[in-house]
Amino acid sequence: MINIKNDEVIKAFGRKLRDLRTSQKLSQEQLANIAEIPLSQVGRIERGEINPTLSTINALATALKIEIKNFFN
Repeated sequence: MINIKNDEVIKAFGRKLRDLRTSQKLSQEQLANIAEIPLSQVGRIERGEINPTLSTINALATALKIEIKNFFN
Protein backbone atom coordinates (compact mmCIF):
# COMPACT_ATOMS: atom_id res chain seq x y z
CA MET A 1 0.00 0.00 0.00
CA ILE A 2 1.19 3.50 -0.83
CA ASN A 3 1.59 5.94 2.05
CA ILE A 4 -0.04 9.14 0.79
CA LYS A 5 1.04 11.17 3.81
CA ASN A 6 4.69 12.04 3.40
CA ASP A 7 5.86 13.90 6.50
CA GLU A 8 8.95 15.32 4.80
CA VAL A 9 6.88 16.86 2.01
CA ILE A 10 4.47 18.35 4.54
CA LYS A 11 7.35 19.79 6.59
CA ALA A 12 9.03 21.17 3.45
CA PHE A 13 5.79 22.87 2.44
CA GLY A 14 5.55 24.45 5.88
CA ARG A 15 9.10 25.76 5.68
CA LYS A 16 8.41 27.22 2.23
CA LEU A 17 5.23 28.90 3.47
CA ARG A 18 7.13 30.45 6.39
CA ASP A 19 9.89 31.69 4.05
CA LEU A 20 7.39 33.25 1.66
CA ARG A 21 5.40 34.82 4.49
CA THR A 22 8.42 36.30 6.24
CA SER A 23 9.90 37.58 2.97
CA GLN A 24 6.73 39.67 2.65
CA LYS A 25 7.09 40.79 6.27
CA LEU A 26 3.72 39.32 7.22
CA SER A 27 2.92 37.85 10.62
CA GLN A 28 1.06 34.58 10.85
CA GLU A 29 -1.95 36.55 12.05
CA GLN A 30 -1.85 38.90 9.07
CA LEU A 31 -1.59 35.99 6.63
CA ALA A 32 -4.43 34.16 8.33
CA ASN A 33 -6.65 37.24 8.13
CA ILE A 34 -5.90 37.87 4.46
CA ALA A 35 -6.33 34.18 3.54
CA GLU A 36 -9.43 33.92 5.73
CA ILE A 37 -8.20 30.82 7.53
CA PRO A 38 -7.71 30.27 11.26
CA LEU A 39 -4.47 31.60 12.76
CA SER A 40 -3.84 28.24 14.42
CA GLN A 41 -4.00 26.55 11.02
CA VAL A 42 -1.23 28.75 9.61
CA GLY A 43 1.02 27.82 12.53
CA ARG A 44 0.25 24.13 12.24
CA ILE A 45 0.97 24.17 8.49
CA GLU A 46 4.27 25.99 9.02
CA ARG A 47 5.31 23.47 11.68
CA GLY A 48 4.43 20.58 9.35
CA GLU A 49 1.77 19.26 11.70
CA ILE A 50 -1.06 19.16 9.17
CA ASN A 51 -1.43 18.44 5.48
CA PRO A 52 -3.17 21.46 3.91
CA THR A 53 -5.92 20.95 1.34
CA LEU A 54 -5.66 22.33 -2.16
CA SER A 55 -8.28 24.92 -1.22
CA THR A 56 -6.13 26.10 1.69
CA ILE A 57 -3.01 26.18 -0.49
CA ASN A 58 -4.93 28.26 -3.01
CA ALA A 59 -6.10 30.67 -0.30
CA LEU A 60 -2.53 31.05 0.97
CA ALA A 61 -1.16 31.64 -2.54
CA THR A 62 -3.84 34.25 -3.21
CA ALA A 63 -3.10 35.97 0.11
CA LEU A 64 0.62 36.02 -0.69
CA LYS A 65 -0.09 37.18 -4.28
CA ILE A 66 1.87 34.29 -5.76
CA GLU A 67 1.09 31.38 -8.04
CA ILE A 68 0.52 28.01 -6.36
CA LYS A 69 3.52 26.57 -8.19
CA ASN A 70 5.80 28.90 -6.18
CA PHE A 71 5.24 26.68 -3.16
CA PHE A 72 6.77 23.76 -5.03
CA ASN A 73 9.91 25.16 -6.68
